[in-house]
Amino acid sequence: MGKRIGVVGSNMVDLVTYIDRMPAAGETLAAPAFAMGHGGKGANQGVAAAKLGGEVVMVSRVGDDLFGGGTIRNFEALGIDARHVRAVPGTQSGVAPIFVDPAGENRILIVKGANERLLPEDVEAAAEELKTCGLILLQLEIPLETIYHTIAWAARQGIEVLLNPAPAVPELDVERILDATFLVPNQTELTILTGMPADTRQQAEAAARTLVARGVRQVIVTLGAEGALLVSAEGPAVHVPSVPVKPHDTSGAGDAFIGAFAQHYVANRDVLAALRWGTRYAADSITRPGTQSAFADAEGFARFCAAVDKQAG
Repeated sequence: MGKRIGVVGSNMVDLVTYIDRMPAAGETLAAPAFAMGHGGKGANQGVAAAKLGGEVVMVSRVGDDLFGGGTIRNFEALGIDARHVRAVPGTQSGVAPIFVDPAGENRILIVKGANERLLPEDVEAAAEELKTCGLILLQLEIPLETIYHTIAWAARQGIEVLLNPAPAVPELDVERILDATFLVPNQTELTILTGMPADTRQQAEAAARTLVARGVRQVIVTLGAEGALLVSAEGPAVHVPSVPVKPHDTSGAGDAFIGAFAQHYVANRDVLAALRWGTRYAADSITRPGTQSAFADAEGFARFCAAVDKQAG
């Protein structure tokens, strides 16, 4: 099985405002800082994998505006195969206004823009490149029909798929995603998908098991500072703890986890080791501001891991 990673997914331009607090209705507040950068769940996950040395194929759509060309150039600068990232005439690029509070917690809005124009026929057009991949990453910032089509196409090719159901929508048809190898929601997304509480690890496991009972192969629940939880039909759930860090900005932490997990998994096919790798990479990412700009390269991440191991004794 190939060791390339395919991303059929979204890209956004992040518009990040650092705030002391959210304004009340009708209130205007001064904010301490603003930053703009490249984002979007699909792009973030591909960039994280590429920064760690993964070989990434990106299939995405941008607008024919100032942001579109910059997004493509960013992919190319990071060594990502962007031949199937194309501009849609007369369409704006996706944007994500993000508000980050002093504790590093974020609130995010997304305007999908050209991401809504990534269609099943675009996946077919990229088929020869995607056939070289050992894992395809999907998220829900593109049309559901494109998600379903990609999962079915990958199953026919014998290619594994990781679906990150974010942002979660209750209309996701679980019966049409059963060929995915991994379903990776966070706790909020898991609640939306199942209608069950997932605030604690025990609740998250119970909710994830309802998805496994419906035929989902493996559910990986990201738990923020508590790490990640793997639930499957084979044996008890496995909890992989994170490492304690002081958060600066949690934007993109879930994408950092998935990109790092994918990079390690395609190289080694060891799920538990990939989970440990992903939780550490996500922890490292939240110590810096931004999304893609906060993702470490392989050398920087190695230093972080060495420091964690030294502290652990």
